[in-house]
Amino acid sequence: MQIGINGVKKELLHETTLQGLLTQLNIIPERVAIELNLSIIAKDQFDQVLLKEGDRVEIINFVGGGEAQASSGNTALVGAVKKKGQVCQS
Repeated sequence: MQIGINGVKKELLHETTLQGLLTQLNIIPERVAIELNLSIIAKDQFDQVLLKEGDRVEIINFVGGGEAQASSGNTALVGAVKKKGQVCQS
């Protein structure tokens, strides 16, 4: 079965859930958000959502690290990073 992960095609040997995919990719579920076919999936649904042929998965990894200074002088918290064509590992 073939799916897309962050814009890259990946062949899965077995039917799996989002949780199973994260496990295969060694990604800690608590540190990511997942978009499946343009819909955000709640973390408590990761183990219930079964992936299908042609699904498009976007995995967004949250990163800590502090604050960035905005031009107005306000500080903005650095939030999340997603790299096209790359799964951001936790």
